[in-house]
Amino acid sequence: MLKKTILSLAIGWTFLIAVLCLVKFGDLPKIKVSGFDKYGHFIFHFVFTMLWGYYAWLKQHSLTYKKLAAIVVVSIFYGILIEFLQETCTQTRQADPLDVLANFIGAMTAFLVLVFLNKRKKI
Repeated sequence: MLKKTILSLAIGWTFLIAVLCLVKFGDLPKIKVSGFDKYGHFIFHFVFTMLWGYYAWLKQHSLTYKKLAAIVVVSIFYGILIEFLQETCTQTRQADPLDVLANFIGAMTAFLVLVFLNKRKKI
């Protein structure tokens, strides 16, 4: 049951990232914090990597560095794909290399957390 729940959350989160990054939401209030969108990208890919990493662990009761590295790579390429789609398929969004950097930092932070938890057998 937990495995299905985590899988559903991981798929839902993956879809939510695309929606929030590609869809224009009209006249939402602007958040006036410098670099706020970078924090969002960090969180998107931190949670993405945590959910998919936890699901991988639940599925096989182990989490190898190779498997976890593959999840990080998928997260990074997914972020790059979203940036490409923003640039080519939307008129209200544009690609930003700093968003890719924030995605990378979020995914790598989750990688380190998952390695730590895996070593401590907390996941």
